[in-house]
Amino acid sequence: MKIHSVCDKEFAQYGRVLTELDTKELISAMEKTPVPDDVIYVPSDKELESLNVYDVMSKVVYGDMPVQIGYCNGHNQKLNAVEYHRSSEINVAATDMILLLGKQQDIKEDYTYDTADIEAFLVPAGTAVEVYATTLHYAPCGVNNSGFRCTVVLPKGTNYDVKRQKNTGEDRLLAATNKWLIAHKEAHIDGAFEGLIGENPEV
Repeated sequence: MKIHSVCDKEFAQYGRVLTELDTKELISAMEKTPVPDDVIYVPSDKELESLNVYDVMSKVVYGDMPVQIGYCNGHNQKLNAVEYHRSSEINVAATDMILLLGKQQDIKEDYTYDTADIEAFLVPAGTAVEVYATTLHYAPCGVNNSGFRCTVVLPKGTNYDVKRQKNTGEDRLLAATNKWLIAHKEAHIDGAFEGLIGENPEV
């Protein structure tokens, strides 16, 4: 799989680099977060949310909306699933990492998606990117089989348990609050809609 950079023109359809954002304090705090052998996701971390960058994210990046700052860390080399939100997601790479991205517009009427349409992008350590709401994404991948640390910023309340029944239309994809997910059968994600068609891409 060819790996582009988020600085390449190919990334523009999926998101943008936030060149004005100072990430030093955030990356320093991320060094204290765990990097397990699998993947861990924490939607909201009180220490990260106590940093000055919280106000920047809330007031400037999200236009005076309440946000949550968490992280996704670990070891991963495969796509496994794609998700999307009704809002942009901010990722700050505390280590070099690779994002596997696609477009919501390419999801078929039956909610299947061809993994041949996925593209890979290197996000260098220290880089902050906005991933647009219509961009399909999931857990980052490490570089050269290394672990990764990624800060994840989303509107407050995203990625928590959904308590209502989900069995029709797009509702079948609703895996958490503000999170619609399509899984690959090889990933064995409990309760997920398995609609990824083709190989499970690996970097």
